[in-house]
Amino acid sequence: MTEEIQVEGEELPHLLLVDDDATFTRVMARAMARRGFRVSTAGSAEEGLTLAQQDIPDYAAVDLKMEGDSGLVLLPKLLELDPEMRVLILTGYSSIATAVEAIKRGACNYLCKPADADDVLAALLSEHADLDTLVPENPMSVDRLQWEHIQRVLTEHEGNISATARALGMHRRTLQRKLQKRPVRR
Repeated sequence: MTEEIQVEGEELPHLLLVDDDATFTRVMARAMARRGFRVSTAGSAEEGLTLAQQDIPDYAAVDLKMEGDSGLVLLPKLLELDPEMRVLILTGYSSIATAVEAIKRGACNYLCKPADADDVLAALLSEHADLDTLVPENPMSVDRLQWEHIQRVLTEHEGNISATARALGMHRRTLQRKLQKRPVRR
């Protein structure tokens, strides 16, 4: 890991965070600012591209799956603005196929969530992506992924079961039964 030395009058490196999880983005932005970055945040690929066009970042950490365009769609558009930009793809839905695709499209690295600021910093500053470590040995089970997705959609709908069921395309009672079960560990 390299140490960022701040010289008076020198501008801080600019990091663009693009993720539709507002809580994750807010926490990560604060943590990265404490590590010496000037941070801009966006909740969608479209908003991220607009911000990047106004102020080209040195680094970007982009979520793979978001409403609208995905991180893989945004990635080449960011690199068009500055081919030297280091773009990290973050995802809670890791797979070898998306990891390889992200690297092929120009990502400097690919990181599985949950990730903390130190993980993001290390991934952004590493010289080479290690394809063997891109996807964890024990990825989340399908049941755990489903539970995480339901919880995320439920949070987005402020705990409203009926609205969440509509958004997920399932019957309200089915959703209630799923919510009564204990979360799957992994």
